[in-house]
Amino acid sequence: MLEIRKAGDACEEARQRILDTLSAHSDATGHPFRPQTLSLEAWDGGTYLGGIIARSVSDWTFIELLAVTDAARSRGVGRSLVEAVEEEARRLGSVGLWLDTFSYQAPDFYRKLGFEEFGRIGDHPRGRDRIFLLKRFA
Repeated sequence: MLEIRKAGDACEEARQRILDTLSAHSDATGHPFRPQTLSLEAWDGGTYLGGIIARSVSDWTFIELLAVTDAARSRGVGRSLVEAVEEEARRLGSVGLWLDTFSYQAPDFYRKLGFEEFGRIGDHPRGRDRIFLLKRFA
């Protein structure tokens, strides 16, 4: 009988089982699914300025999280983090970067870095939009 369970504290084990299953299926297609996580942080001496987490898989790198502290805003920290992930993504053989952000966050910041919108979910969250952007490497 089918039983759906919450992973609870075993979330990482559940994630690994899912990744193993995806890898097994994708190997059969000739398009391996082996995500590589990139995690970079910006520091000024002992002061944390921000960080970025991205996941590279199947020729593209997805920027999952990017945050810069209030004290580090407008100092080029965000740009430097994105550029560092781009460099790593190119090294891994990615053809581009993609991400999602909200209309109240930083879509213009990403556009200035060469990203283009390729999708949008209206009213998510209510009254705002979720925007999907990509940057294909030349």
